Amino acid sequence: MLNIGAVRRDFLKLSGVGALGAALGTASAYGHQKQAVLGAAIYDVRAFGATGGGNILDTVVVNKAIDAAASAGGGTILFPSGSYLCYSIRLKSNVSLYLGPGATIVGADPATAGGNGYDPPEPNQWDKYQDFGHSHWHNSLIWGEGLSNISICGPGRIWGRGLSRGEGDKALAPGVGNKSISLKNCHNVTLRDISILHGGHFAILATGVDNLTIDNLLIDTNRDGIDVDCCRNVRISNCSVNSPWDDGICPKSSYALGYARPTDHVTITNCYVTGGYEEGTLLDATYKRIGPDYKAPRNGRIKLGTESNGGFRNITISNCVIDDCRGIALETVDGGLLEDVSISNITMRDITDVPFFMRLGARMRGPEGTPVGYLRRVLVSNVLVSNADSRQSALITGIPGHNIEDVKFSNVCIEHQGGGTKDAASIIPPENETGYPEPNRFGPMPAQGFFIRHVKGIEMRDVEIRSLREDSRPAFVLEDVNSAEFIHPKVPPGSPSWALRNVKDFRIWQSGTIPDTYLAQAEQKML
Repeated sequence: MLNIGAVRRDFLKLSGVGALGAALGTASAYGHQKQAVLGAAIYDVRAFGATGGGNILDTVVVNKAIDAAASAGGGTILFPSGSYLCYSIRLKSNVSLYLGPGATIVGADPATAGGNGYDPPEPNQWDKYQDFGHSHWHNSLIWGEGLSNISICGPGRIWGRGLSRGEGDKALAPGVGNKSISLKNCHNVTLRDISILHGGHFAILATGVDNLTIDNLLIDTNRDGIDVDCCRNVRISNCSVNSPWDDGICPKSSYALGYARPTDHVTITNCYVTGGYEEGTLLDATYKRIGPDYKAPRNGRIKLGTESNGGFRNITISNCVIDDCRGIALETVDGGLLEDVSISNITMRDITDVPFFMRLGARMRGPEGTPVGYLRRVLVSNVLVSNADSRQSALITGIPGHNIEDVKFSNVCIEHQGGGTKDAASIIPPENETGYPEPNRFGPMPAQGFFIRHVKGIEMRDVEIRSLREDSRPAFVLEDVNSAEFIHPKVPPGSPSWALRNVKDFRIWQSGTIPDTYLAQAEQKML
């Protein structure tokens, strides 16, 4: 006979994640007793009528269990082992979902599962300023709005099998969902230990969510992995994301809430992002690399932007591995202020375009009259890049009249494939002031290491550029740059090291290849 009091006491006194899993596992073992509530805190969806068979919709009974817990002041919704076929699951304040070992919440496909499909997207008068997927939250597998003290935890899985990946600003058909987890205007939120497969447009979209912890997630998906938009006090840690078709971990600051709200106080640490594996093979640990017949752009990467109305402040990215995808991008092109960013202890391998992309632009996808933003005070240190694609170098570029300011690199080594020609060294990349900010929109670069344009205040200390094949382009190209200092740089032999156009207050120290140099002004000069 189940001792309810004993189970409840065990549950309440255990606070660690592993211990919590053990307690909930014990509770689920007594599901045959048909106790809807184990103790006073655990609500077993099986006891509410969920089949867990994967072929009958369990949405109604899962939402009943959530309503029951919310009515009682809060509780944990337990999903024991099984496959729970669902449309929209509606979260409530003070309610946690716990996916036990072997438990999977499966996103139903409206074309085959019947019923009314996912909840309709709620109206949003501001949806013209960002794509459809960023502008709506209710049309998701799991969603919550205006909530507090919620969590989704456990070793189980969310499989967005029937979710759409969406296409830009196109609206979805009625009943179609496009996000695995979608949260708006919530606070005190924890997502921990779960895995997400085939997450739709977003595996996780959090907009206006404060005090957000995302820890130890394994995401293998068909578009974006983790998007945090207009959020404050966010901790993303110990996560692995395979996202061949779009970005891996992506802070944003859109206009979806109807005003420009910054994404602020964000830490991204101890994470692995990649775009290099066929979907599902990160999760099953077969790690099948994308081949020529598997059409995917291998995006992966960590990116701030593109949506950047509110800007970004106080961001730390540290101790991360980036593999077989794009690198790190900092973009503010919609009027936002991007400042005080620290990037450290990063390894990158097989980078498909550029290891670093810093872009201040004037796309201005927002209310009319918004001024151009700022990008300033960025520190990058202790970074190792190997086997990067050589068509483009690292790009740090503002636009005429709007400079990127105060950028420092230290202890950075970039190894690229090489092969750049003398003709490529003469290329003048387009400004692309109002265009979408992607490196490939600028075409090939005249530099093999860094292309730096419209910048005020840049310092590079102990930065090394290595080429696997001979490359005839300069290591560094600077254009319209004021105050640039290079201390102990290392560059490949056999070609000019610096190309300067309209550069003021330029210094090189301890180069090893050229004498210490100071130039008050250089209109056109090769070093």
